[in-house]
Amino acid sequence: MKVLTLALLFSLTVAKPAPPARQPSGHLVQHSKGSWYFAATGHAVYCYGPVMTLPQANGDLQKVATFCRDGRAVVPLKD
Repeated sequence: MKVLTLALLFSLTVAKPAPPARQPSGHLVQHSKGSWYFAATGHAVYCYGPVMTLPQANGDLQKVATFCRDGRAVVPLKD
């Protein structure tokens, strides 16, 4: 009986563990979807956060994009 059990165990294929899923390196981390905006400086910027309207010192309102790819938290937008 032991011989049959051993023969059965050796005849079964051993399942190999699946390799771990590939993770992107730190500098290529994917963010949630963003959008391109036209900054007040005339450049295009890619930002992930919402567009907000902030008050300026003179009382006017300024549209800004938030959390941009270049590392800035707020980028004034061209109207």
